[in-house]
Amino acid sequence: MRNKRGLVCIALGLALILSAVGLTGYNMWDEKAAGEKADQAYRQLRTQSIEPGELELPEGVLPAYQVAPQVEMPEVEIDGHSYIGYISIPSLGLELPVMSDWSYPNMKIAPCRYYGSVYLNNMVIAAHNYVNHFGTLGGAAVGDLVRFTDVDGNVFDYTVVELEQLWPDQTRDMVKSDGWDLTLFTCTRSGRQRFTVRCVQAGEQSG
Repeated sequence: MRNKRGLVCIALGLALILSAVGLTGYNMWDEKAAGEKADQAYRQLRTQSIEPGELELPEGVLPAYQVAPQVEMPEVEIDGHSYIGYISIPSLGLELPVMSDWSYPNMKIAPCRYYGSVYLNNMVIAAHNYVNHFGTLGGAAVGDLVRFTDVDGNVFDYTVVELEQLWPDQTRDMVKSDGWDLTLFTCTRSGRQRFTVRCVQAGEQSG
């Protein structure tokens, strides 16, 4: 009887080990696939959107978003998904496309707009903690440059001013815009909290 129990315990242990190895393998594959999808979308977005400085407006004519900040952000469709631009964080070596609408399936592809608009200085961008998405966001520091470029080639530069961790139920704190023009967030590695980067606009340049 004892031998049978011992064999059962060994079998259960092996099953748990194999399950853990399988889960780890899947997570690594999932993360790699997400990075490749984001990179592919970023490259296509750069070819389909207007490059900064490419579109010159007549002297004295302001971009539409400056005349009416409440205007909807323009979008570019790639593989059936809508994108509003791309974000870069030089200190972290990140250049990523940003999808127009947030959803869990969308975040498997690229960072997503969670709330707001860059024109209204209240945009929030969410992404998974994949290494090739926002997984290195914890390495950001106060003073770092964050740049967002919309599909019309308008460039918005921000400076990181605050880093914080919020609980999942602090949704209202995540989207509040008092004092911040741009917020980036992702899950911590444990998944229990949201690592949050608050930014203020440092300069603006229209394409």
